[in-house]
Amino acid sequence: MKNIKIALWLIPALLTALWLAANLPLPETLGFIAIRNLLVQYSGVLSLGAMSVIMVLATRARWLESWVNGLDKSYRLHKWLGISALVTSIVHWIASQGPKWMVGLGLIEAPQRGRPPGGGPSLDTVQAFFMSQRGLAEGVGEWAFYAAVFLMVLALIKRFPYKYFVSTHHLIAIAYLALVGHGIVLLNFSAWTQPLGIVMALLMAAGVVSAVLSLTRQIGRASRVTGKVESLKTFAELNASAVNIALEEGWLGHKAGQFAFVTFDRKEGAHPFTIASAWDPATRKVLFISKGLGDYTNVLPKLLSVGDEALVEGPYGRFTFEDRLERQVWVGGGVGITPFIARMKQLAQVPGTKTVDLIHSTKEVSTEALETLKTDAAAAGIHLHVLIDDRDGFLTGERLRKMVPQWKTASVWFCGPAAFGDALRGDLVANGLATEHFHQELFNMR
Repeated sequence: MKNIKIALWLIPALLTALWLAANLPLPETLGFIAIRNLLVQYSGVLSLGAMSVIMVLATRARWLESWVNGLDKSYRLHKWLGISALVTSIVHWIASQGPKWMVGLGLIEAPQRGRPPGGGPSLDTVQAFFMSQRGLAEGVGEWAFYAAVFLMVLALIKRFPYKYFVSTHHLIAIAYLALVGHGIVLLNFSAWTQPLGIVMALLMAAGVVSAVLSLTRQIGRASRVTGKVESLKTFAELNASAVNIALEEGWLGHKAGQFAFVTFDRKEGAHPFTIASAWDPATRKVLFISKGLGDYTNVLPKLLSVGDEALVEGPYGRFTFEDRLERQVWVGGGVGITPFIARMKQLAQVPGTKTVDLIHSTKEVSTEALETLKTDAAAAGIHLHVLIDDRDGFLTGERLRKMVPQWKTASVWFCGPAAFGDALRGDLVANGLATEHFHQELFNMR
Protein backbone atom coordinates (compact mmCIF):
# COMPACT_ATOMS: atom_id res chain seq x y z
CA MET A 1 0.00 0.00 0.00
CA LYS A 2 2.85 2.37 0.80
CA ASN A 3 4.34 2.12 -2.69
CA ILE A 4 0.91 2.71 -4.24
CA LYS A 5 0.54 5.97 -2.32
CA ILE A 6 4.08 7.00 -3.23
CA ALA A 7 3.40 6.38 -6.92
CA LEU A 8 0.07 8.22 -6.85
CA TRP A 9 1.83 11.32 -5.51
CA LEU A 10 5.18 10.95 -7.27
CA ILE A 11 3.90 10.61 -10.85
CA PRO A 12 1.88 13.87 -10.94
CA ALA A 13 4.53 15.64 -8.83
CA LEU A 14 7.28 14.70 -11.29
CA LEU A 15 5.20 15.71 -14.30
CA THR A 16 4.29 19.00 -12.59
CA ALA A 17 7.94 19.80 -11.85
CA LEU A 18 8.94 19.06 -15.45
CA TRP A 19 6.06 21.13 -16.80
CA LEU A 20 6.97 24.08 -14.60
CA ALA A 21 10.61 23.86 -15.68
CA ALA A 22 9.47 23.97 -19.32
CA ASN A 23 7.08 26.91 -18.82
CA LEU A 24 8.85 29.22 -16.35
CA PRO A 25 8.98 32.13 -16.36
CA LEU A 26 5.25 32.48 -16.98
CA PRO A 27 4.00 35.20 -19.37
CA GLU A 28 4.08 38.67 -17.84
CA THR A 29 0.44 39.22 -18.78
CA LEU A 30 -1.76 36.37 -17.63
CA GLY A 31 -5.03 37.05 -19.34
CA PHE A 32 -7.88 34.59 -19.78
CA ILE A 33 -6.51 32.99 -22.95
CA ALA A 34 -2.96 32.74 -21.56
CA ILE A 35 -4.19 31.01 -18.40
CA ARG A 36 -6.43 28.75 -20.46
CA ASN A 37 -3.50 27.74 -22.72
CA LEU A 38 -1.34 26.92 -19.71
CA LEU A 39 -4.13 24.85 -18.16
CA VAL A 40 -4.68 22.96 -21.42
CA GLN A 41 -1.00 22.04 -21.62
CA TYR A 42 -0.68 21.15 -17.94
CA SER A 43 -3.82 19.00 -17.75
CA GLY A 44 -2.85 17.31 -21.01
CA VAL A 45 0.58 16.38 -19.66
CA LEU A 46 -0.93 14.98 -16.44
CA SER A 47 -3.61 13.01 -18.33
CA LEU A 48 -1.36 11.50 -20.98
CA GLY A 49 1.40 10.78 -18.47
CA ALA A 50 -0.98 8.93 -16.15
CA MET A 51 -2.57 7.02 -19.02
CA SER A 52 0.87 5.92 -20.25
CA VAL A 53 1.70 4.48 -16.83
CA ILE A 54 -1.73 2.82 -16.77
CA MET A 55 -1.03 1.10 -20.07
CA VAL A 56 2.31 -0.22 -18.76
CA LEU A 57 0.66 -1.50 -15.57
CA ALA A 58 -1.88 -3.39 -17.69
CA THR A 59 0.88 -5.60 -19.12
CA ARG A 60 1.11 -7.55 -15.82
CA ALA A 61 4.91 -7.32 -15.98
CA ARG A 62 6.74 -9.34 -13.32
CA TRP A 63 9.20 -6.55 -12.48
CA LEU A 64 6.30 -4.26 -11.61
CA GLU A 65 4.91 -6.85 -9.19
CA SER A 66 8.10 -6.76 -7.16
CA TRP A 67 7.95 -2.96 -6.81
CA VAL A 68 4.26 -2.57 -5.89
CA ASN A 69 4.27 -5.86 -3.92
CA GLY A 70 1.88 -7.88 -6.03
CA LEU A 71 -0.37 -7.74 -9.08
CA ASP A 72 -3.34 -6.97 -6.83
CA LYS A 73 -1.56 -3.78 -5.71
CA SER A 74 -0.66 -3.03 -9.34
CA TYR A 75 -4.34 -3.16 -10.27
CA ARG A 76 -5.19 -0.87 -7.36
CA LEU A 77 -2.62 1.64 -8.62
CA HIS A 78 -4.02 1.16 -12.14
CA LYS A 79 -7.51 2.00 -10.88
CA TRP A 80 -6.59 5.16 -8.98
CA LEU A 81 -4.36 6.45 -11.75
CA GLY A 82 -7.31 5.86 -14.08
CA ILE A 83 -9.55 7.94 -11.84
CA SER A 84 -6.96 10.73 -11.71
CA ALA A 85 -6.56 10.61 -15.50
CA LEU A 86 -10.34 10.78 -15.85
CA VAL A 87 -10.47 13.93 -13.70
CA THR A 88 -7.56 15.69 -15.43
CA SER A 89 -8.91 14.71 -18.87
CA ILE A 90 -12.24 16.34 -18.06
CA VAL A 91 -10.39 19.47 -16.89
CA HIS A 92 -8.40 19.37 -20.15
CA TRP A 93 -11.57 19.07 -22.22
CA ILE A 94 -13.31 21.92 -20.40
CA ALA A 95 -10.26 24.16 -20.76
CA SER A 96 -10.01 23.29 -24.46
CA GLN A 97 -13.67 23.80 -25.25
CA GLY A 98 -14.34 26.69 -22.85
CA PRO A 99 -13.33 29.53 -25.20
CA LYS A 100 -15.54 28.11 -27.98
CA TRP A 101 -18.51 28.06 -25.61
CA MET A 102 -17.78 31.60 -24.43
CA VAL A 103 -17.39 32.89 -27.99
CA GLY A 104 -20.70 31.24 -28.88
CA LEU A 105 -22.35 33.03 -25.94
CA GLY A 106 -20.82 36.31 -26.98
CA LEU A 107 -18.81 36.62 -23.77
CA ILE A 108 -15.43 36.95 -25.49
CA GLU A 109 -14.14 37.57 -29.01
CA ALA A 110 -12.67 34.71 -30.96
CA PRO A 111 -8.91 34.57 -30.31
CA GLN A 112 -6.58 34.92 -33.28
CA ARG A 113 -4.78 31.74 -34.27
CA GLY A 114 -2.29 30.86 -36.90
CA ARG A 115 1.31 31.51 -37.79
CA PRO A 116 3.38 34.17 -36.10
CA PRO A 117 2.87 37.70 -37.49
CA GLY A 118 5.23 39.19 -40.02
CA GLY A 119 8.72 39.57 -38.71
CA GLY A 120 8.30 36.60 -36.33
CA PRO A 121 10.56 33.58 -36.51
CA SER A 122 9.84 31.16 -39.33
CA LEU A 123 8.86 27.61 -38.52
CA ASP A 124 11.13 24.69 -39.30
CA THR A 125 9.80 21.80 -41.34
CA VAL A 126 8.79 19.59 -38.40
CA GLN A 127 7.11 22.40 -36.49
CA ALA A 128 5.31 23.55 -39.63
CA PHE A 129 4.03 20.01 -40.16
CA PHE A 130 2.79 19.81 -36.57
CA MET A 131 1.02 23.16 -36.97
CA SER A 132 -0.69 21.91 -40.13
CA GLN A 133 -2.03 18.87 -38.25
CA ARG A 134 -3.49 20.73 -35.27
CA GLY A 135 -7.07 20.62 -36.54
CA LEU A 136 -6.93 16.86 -37.18
CA ALA A 137 -5.23 16.21 -33.84
CA GLU A 138 -7.85 18.24 -31.97
CA GLY A 139 -10.71 16.38 -33.66
CA VAL A 140 -9.17 12.94 -33.07
CA GLY A 141 -8.33 13.82 -29.49
CA GLU A 142 -11.85 15.02 -28.75
CA TRP A 143 -13.50 11.81 -29.96
CA ALA A 144 -10.83 9.66 -28.28
CA PHE A 145 -11.56 11.56 -25.06
CA TYR A 146 -15.27 10.77 -25.31
CA ALA A 147 -14.51 7.08 -25.91
CA ALA A 148 -11.96 6.87 -23.08
CA VAL A 149 -14.26 8.59 -20.58
CA PHE A 150 -17.13 6.27 -21.49
CA LEU A 151 -14.94 3.17 -21.09
CA MET A 152 -13.42 4.40 -17.82
CA VAL A 153 -16.84 5.10 -16.33
CA LEU A 154 -18.01 1.62 -17.36
CA ALA A 155 -14.99 0.14 -15.59
CA LEU A 156 -16.01 1.85 -12.36
CA ILE A 157 -19.58 0.50 -12.44
CA LYS A 158 -19.42 -2.64 -10.31
CA ARG A 159 -22.72 -3.98 -11.64
CA PHE A 160 -21.40 -4.00 -15.18
CA PRO A 161 -20.77 -7.74 -15.88
CA TYR A 162 -17.13 -8.74 -15.59
CA LYS A 163 -16.89 -10.35 -19.04
CA TYR A 164 -18.18 -7.18 -20.71
CA PHE A 165 -15.88 -5.08 -18.54
CA VAL A 166 -12.86 -7.08 -19.76
CA SER A 167 -13.80 -6.82 -23.44
CA THR A 168 -14.71 -3.12 -23.36
CA HIS A 169 -11.81 -2.08 -21.13
CA HIS A 170 -9.52 -3.66 -23.69
CA LEU A 171 -10.66 -0.98 -26.19
CA ILE A 172 -9.12 1.81 -24.11
CA ALA A 173 -5.84 0.88 -25.82
CA ILE A 174 -7.27 2.18 -29.12
CA ALA A 175 -8.38 5.45 -27.53
CA TYR A 176 -4.96 5.76 -25.91
CA LEU A 177 -3.14 5.42 -29.23
CA ALA A 178 -5.32 8.19 -30.67
CA LEU A 179 -4.59 10.38 -27.65
CA VAL A 180 -0.84 9.82 -28.11
CA GLY A 181 -1.12 11.21 -31.65
CA HIS A 182 -3.13 14.12 -30.23
CA GLY A 183 -0.46 14.78 -27.59
CA ILE A 184 2.51 14.56 -29.97
CA VAL A 185 1.07 17.25 -32.23
CA LEU A 186 -0.36 19.57 -29.58
CA LEU A 187 2.32 19.55 -26.88
CA ASN A 188 4.20 22.86 -27.03
CA PHE A 189 6.84 22.25 -29.69
CA SER A 190 9.62 23.79 -27.60
CA ALA A 191 9.00 21.19 -24.86
CA TRP A 192 10.33 18.34 -26.99
CA THR A 193 13.92 19.49 -26.50
CA GLN A 194 13.50 19.83 -22.73
CA PRO A 195 13.31 17.21 -19.95
CA LEU A 196 9.49 17.35 -20.09
CA GLY A 197 9.42 16.32 -23.74
CA ILE A 198 12.01 13.58 -23.22
CA VAL A 199 10.10 12.06 -20.27
CA MET A 200 6.76 12.32 -22.11
CA ALA A 201 8.30 10.68 -25.18
CA LEU A 202 9.59 7.78 -23.07
CA LEU A 203 6.24 7.38 -21.30
CA MET A 204 4.30 7.46 -24.54
CA ALA A 205 6.69 5.01 -26.22
CA ALA A 206 6.25 2.58 -23.33
CA GLY A 207 2.50 3.13 -23.41
CA VAL A 208 2.29 2.53 -27.17
CA VAL A 209 4.22 -0.74 -26.88
CA SER A 210 1.93 -1.80 -24.03
CA ALA A 211 -1.19 -0.86 -26.01
CA VAL A 212 -0.03 -2.88 -29.00
CA LEU A 213 0.65 -5.88 -26.75
CA SER A 214 -2.87 -5.53 -25.36
CA LEU A 215 -4.56 -5.21 -28.76
CA THR A 216 -2.66 -8.21 -30.15
CA ARG A 217 -3.58 -10.29 -27.08
CA GLN A 218 0.05 -10.85 -26.07
CA ILE A 219 -0.30 -9.87 -22.41
CA GLY A 220 0.22 -12.92 -20.20
CA ARG A 221 0.60 -15.25 -23.18
CA ALA A 222 3.99 -16.59 -22.06
CA SER A 223 2.49 -17.52 -18.68
CA ARG A 224 -0.48 -19.52 -20.01
CA VAL A 225 -0.73 -23.28 -19.68
CA THR A 226 -3.57 -25.51 -20.77
CA GLY A 227 -5.09 -28.15 -18.54
CA LYS A 228 -8.19 -30.23 -17.89
CA VAL A 229 -10.68 -30.30 -15.05
CA GLU A 230 -9.87 -33.47 -13.14
CA SER A 231 -12.38 -33.15 -10.31
CA LEU A 232 -15.16 -30.82 -9.22
CA LYS A 233 -16.70 -30.59 -5.77
CA THR A 234 -19.43 -28.24 -4.60
CA PHE A 235 -20.23 -27.01 -1.10
CA ALA A 236 -23.88 -26.00 -1.31
CA GLU A 237 -23.94 -24.46 2.19
CA LEU A 238 -21.10 -22.12 1.21
CA ASN A 239 -22.23 -21.52 -2.37
CA ALA A 240 -18.69 -22.50 -3.29
CA SER A 241 -16.93 -25.03 -5.48
CA ALA A 242 -13.47 -26.60 -5.58
CA VAL A 243 -12.04 -27.25 -9.04
CA ASN A 244 -8.94 -29.40 -9.47
CA ILE A 245 -7.08 -28.89 -12.75
CA ALA A 246 -4.33 -31.11 -14.13
CA LEU A 247 -1.88 -28.87 -16.02
CA GLU A 248 0.20 -29.70 -19.04
CA GLU A 249 3.92 -28.94 -19.28
CA GLY A 250 4.87 -25.29 -18.97
CA TRP A 251 3.67 -24.38 -15.49
CA LEU A 252 6.81 -23.54 -13.51
CA GLY A 253 5.18 -23.89 -10.12
CA HIS A 254 3.71 -21.41 -7.66
CA LYS A 255 3.97 -20.29 -4.07
CA ALA A 256 1.15 -20.62 -1.58
CA GLY A 257 -0.91 -17.44 -1.58
CA GLN A 258 -0.56 -16.68 -5.29
CA PHE A 259 -3.42 -16.58 -7.78
CA ALA A 260 -3.99 -17.18 -11.48
CA PHE A 261 -6.34 -16.13 -14.26
CA VAL A 262 -8.41 -19.11 -15.36
CA THR A 263 -10.40 -19.39 -18.57
CA PHE A 264 -13.02 -22.13 -18.72
CA ASP A 265 -15.01 -20.51 -21.52
CA ARG A 266 -13.27 -18.31 -24.10
CA LYS A 267 -16.45 -16.28 -24.59
CA GLU A 268 -16.53 -15.52 -20.87
CA GLY A 269 -12.81 -14.82 -20.69
CA ALA A 270 -10.35 -15.15 -17.82
CA HIS A 271 -11.32 -14.73 -14.17
CA PRO A 272 -8.88 -14.46 -11.24
CA PHE A 273 -8.90 -17.29 -8.68
CA THR A 274 -6.62 -17.83 -5.69
CA ILE A 275 -4.73 -21.12 -5.81
CA ALA A 276 -5.74 -23.39 -2.91
CA SER A 277 -3.07 -26.06 -3.24
CA ALA A 278 0.66 -26.47 -2.81
CA TRP A 279 2.66 -27.20 -5.94
CA ASP A 280 3.66 -30.80 -6.60
CA PRO A 281 5.59 -31.19 -9.90
CA ALA A 282 4.88 -34.93 -9.83
CA THR A 283 1.12 -34.51 -10.12
CA ARG A 284 1.02 -31.08 -11.83
CA LYS A 285 -2.35 -30.25 -10.28
CA VAL A 286 -3.72 -26.95 -9.02
CA LEU A 287 -6.84 -26.48 -6.93
CA PHE A 288 -9.05 -23.40 -7.17
CA ILE A 289 -11.86 -22.57 -4.75
CA SER A 290 -14.56 -20.32 -6.14
CA LYS A 291 -17.44 -18.68 -4.28
CA GLY A 292 -20.60 -17.50 -6.05
CA LEU A 293 -20.16 -13.75 -5.78
CA GLY A 294 -21.15 -12.66 -9.29
CA ASP A 295 -23.07 -13.59 -12.43
CA TYR A 296 -20.41 -16.04 -13.61
CA THR A 297 -19.17 -17.58 -10.37
CA ASN A 298 -22.78 -18.20 -9.28
CA VAL A 299 -23.36 -20.55 -12.22
CA LEU A 300 -19.80 -21.86 -12.68
CA PRO A 301 -20.38 -25.21 -10.89
CA LYS A 302 -23.28 -25.96 -13.25
CA LEU A 303 -21.23 -25.11 -16.32
CA LEU A 304 -18.19 -27.26 -15.55
CA SER A 305 -17.71 -30.97 -16.04
CA VAL A 306 -14.79 -33.31 -15.47
CA GLY A 307 -12.65 -33.35 -18.61
CA ASP A 308 -13.37 -29.75 -19.62
CA GLU A 309 -10.41 -27.78 -20.89
CA ALA A 310 -9.05 -24.83 -18.95
CA LEU A 311 -6.44 -22.18 -19.67
CA VAL A 312 -4.44 -21.07 -16.62
CA GLU A 313 -2.28 -17.93 -16.63
CA GLY A 314 0.07 -17.12 -13.80
CA PRO A 315 1.05 -17.36 -11.09
CA TYR A 316 0.72 -13.80 -9.83
CA GLY A 317 0.77 -12.10 -6.46
CA ARG A 318 3.15 -11.52 -3.53
CA PHE A 319 0.88 -12.66 -0.71
CA THR A 320 3.37 -15.43 -0.02
CA PHE A 321 3.89 -15.37 3.78
CA GLU A 322 7.53 -14.35 3.48
CA ASP A 323 8.89 -12.26 6.33
CA ARG A 324 11.53 -12.43 9.08
CA LEU A 325 9.23 -12.58 12.08
CA GLU A 326 8.86 -15.80 14.03
CA ARG A 327 5.12 -15.44 14.59
CA GLN A 328 2.28 -14.88 12.14
CA VAL A 329 -1.45 -14.29 12.48
CA TRP A 330 -3.57 -15.28 9.50
CA VAL A 331 -7.10 -13.95 9.07
CA GLY A 332 -9.32 -15.46 6.40
CA GLY A 333 -12.71 -13.81 5.93
CA GLY A 334 -15.15 -16.11 4.13
CA VAL A 335 -13.67 -17.36 0.85
CA GLY A 336 -10.54 -15.41 1.84
CA ILE A 337 -9.47 -18.59 3.60
CA THR A 338 -8.20 -19.91 0.24
CA PRO A 339 -4.55 -18.74 0.31
CA PHE A 340 -4.19 -20.07 3.85
CA ILE A 341 -5.39 -23.49 2.73
CA ALA A 342 -2.62 -23.53 0.14
CA ARG A 343 -0.03 -22.48 2.72
CA MET A 344 -1.15 -25.17 5.19
CA LYS A 345 -0.84 -27.83 2.52
CA GLN A 346 2.63 -26.55 1.76
CA LEU A 347 3.63 -26.62 5.44
CA ALA A 348 2.31 -30.17 5.73
CA GLN A 349 4.85 -31.15 3.06
CA VAL A 350 7.72 -28.96 4.31
CA PRO A 351 7.22 -27.91 7.96
CA GLY A 352 8.10 -24.34 8.87
CA THR A 353 9.55 -22.80 12.01
CA LYS A 354 7.04 -20.00 12.61
CA THR A 355 4.27 -20.01 15.20
CA VAL A 356 1.01 -19.39 13.35
CA ASP A 357 -2.54 -18.61 14.46
CA LEU A 358 -5.21 -18.89 11.78
CA ILE A 359 -8.51 -17.13 12.42
CA HIS A 360 -11.28 -18.09 10.04
CA SER A 361 -14.23 -15.72 10.31
CA THR A 362 -17.22 -16.84 8.28
CA LYS A 363 -20.95 -16.42 7.93
CA GLU A 364 -21.76 -19.63 6.05
CA VAL A 365 -21.02 -23.02 7.58
CA SER A 366 -20.18 -26.36 5.99
CA THR A 367 -19.42 -29.22 8.39
CA GLU A 368 -17.40 -31.04 5.74
CA ALA A 369 -15.35 -27.93 4.85
CA LEU A 370 -14.66 -27.17 8.52
CA GLU A 371 -13.47 -30.70 9.18
CA THR A 372 -11.14 -30.48 6.19
CA LEU A 373 -9.84 -27.16 7.48
CA LYS A 374 -9.16 -28.65 10.91
CA THR A 375 -7.33 -31.58 9.33
CA ASP A 376 -5.17 -29.25 7.23
CA ALA A 377 -4.37 -27.07 10.27
CA ALA A 378 -3.36 -30.08 12.35
CA ALA A 379 -1.13 -31.43 9.59
CA ALA A 380 0.55 -28.03 9.23
CA GLY A 381 0.95 -27.41 12.97
CA ILE A 382 -1.29 -24.32 12.86
CA HIS A 383 -3.39 -23.00 15.76
CA LEU A 384 -6.88 -22.74 14.26
CA HIS A 385 -9.62 -20.42 15.55
CA VAL A 386 -13.02 -20.60 13.84
CA LEU A 387 -15.55 -17.81 14.33
CA ILE A 388 -19.02 -18.32 12.91
CA ASP A 389 -20.85 -14.99 12.82
CA ASP A 390 -24.25 -16.15 14.07
CA ARG A 391 -22.73 -18.31 16.79
CA ASP A 392 -19.60 -16.45 17.89
CA GLY A 393 -20.10 -12.88 16.72
CA PHE A 394 -17.85 -10.83 14.47
CA LEU A 395 -14.08 -10.59 14.56
CA THR A 396 -12.76 -7.15 15.55
CA GLY A 397 -9.29 -5.83 16.18
CA GLU A 398 -9.93 -5.85 19.92
CA ARG A 399 -11.08 -9.45 19.79
CA LEU A 400 -8.06 -10.51 17.75
CA ARG A 401 -5.74 -8.88 20.29
CA LYS A 402 -7.35 -10.92 23.07
CA MET A 403 -7.28 -14.18 21.09
CA VAL A 404 -3.58 -13.82 20.25
CA PRO A 405 -1.86 -12.00 23.14
CA GLN A 406 1.49 -12.00 21.30
CA TRP A 407 0.04 -10.17 18.27
CA LYS A 408 2.50 -7.26 18.54
CA THR A 409 5.41 -9.58 17.81
CA ALA A 410 3.65 -11.11 14.79
CA SER A 411 2.97 -10.18 11.20
CA VAL A 412 -0.71 -10.22 10.23
CA TRP A 413 -1.79 -11.67 6.89
CA PHE A 414 -5.37 -10.84 5.87
CA CYS A 415 -7.48 -12.01 2.96
CA GLY A 416 -11.18 -11.21 2.79
CA PRO A 417 -13.59 -8.30 2.32
CA ALA A 418 -11.68 -5.02 1.90
CA ALA A 419 -13.67 -3.09 4.52
CA PHE A 420 -13.11 -5.89 7.04
CA GLY A 421 -9.38 -5.79 6.42
CA ASP A 422 -9.21 -2.00 6.60
CA ALA A 423 -10.97 -2.05 9.98
CA LEU A 424 -8.56 -4.65 11.39
CA ARG A 425 -5.55 -2.79 10.03
CA GLY A 426 -6.72 0.49 11.54
CA ASP A 427 -7.27 -1.04 14.98
CA LEU A 428 -4.02 -3.00 15.12
CA VAL A 429 -1.84 -0.18 13.80
CA ALA A 430 -3.47 2.26 16.22
CA ASN A 431 -2.57 -0.10 19.06
CA GLY A 432 1.05 -0.60 18.14
CA LEU A 433 1.41 -2.92 15.14
CA ALA A 434 3.96 -1.71 12.62
CA THR A 435 2.22 -0.80 9.36
CA GLU A 436 4.60 -2.91 7.29
CA HIS A 437 3.66 -5.98 9.33
CA PHE A 438 0.04 -5.95 8.10
CA HIS A 439 -0.28 -7.70 4.75
CA GLN A 440 -3.59 -7.47 2.92
CA GLU A 441 -4.57 -9.16 -0.31
CA LEU A 442 -6.44 -6.62 -2.49
CA PHE A 443 -8.22 -9.27 -4.53
CA ASN A 444 -10.15 -6.86 -6.72
CA MET A 445 -9.37 -6.61 -10.40
CA ARG A 446 -11.45 -3.48 -11.07
